[in-house]
Amino acid sequence: MERSRIVFSGSGGQGVITAAIIVAKAAAIYENKHAIQSQSYGAAARGGATRSDVIIDDDDINFPKVIQPNILVSLTQESYNKFSPIIRPGGLLLVDSRYVSVEKKVDAKHVALPMYETVMDKIGKPIVFNICMLGTLLGVTQLIAPDSILKVLETTIPPDFMEMNKKALDLGIKMGSAA
Repeated sequence: MERSRIVFSGSGGQGVITAAIIVAKAAAIYENKHAIQSQSYGAAARGGATRSDVIIDDDDINFPKVIQPNILVSLTQESYNKFSPIIRPGGLLLVDSRYVSVEKKVDAKHVALPMYETVMDKIGKPIVFNICMLGTLLGVTQLIAPDSILKVLETTIPPDFMEMNKKALDLGIKMGSAA
């Protein structure tokens, strides 16, 4: 496996950091990979800019910070503007088409999908937007097995919310696979 250097970015309250933690746990616990996750918040926890780095590899990881991601997920225009210049040439740029207009020339595969709108149309609750985004990432990259994500969710969220999260993950996987 090639080392995956991922930057999840967005706004506080979108679940960007939670999504990054879920991916890192799934890789480390259920896929026997080395994974590391770190995060930073903007001026305000809710509404401020957030960034979470995840590195996944078969080998040891000696430095926990992503300098040049080969995968960048941006859920807000602000995060796109801030982080798109650091993406590794030939990488993957995944954005939500409702919140992000791709303006700059970035040497990456661009995938802009209506993740938020799909969640609102099919589920009606924005709380699972981040899980849909995770599913979309999995659909595009096959980075982690969906079952590994579901196992982490089962140990993380209340059982009453599991079906809604599973539906959001499946919606994202379908969107990402078709991209």
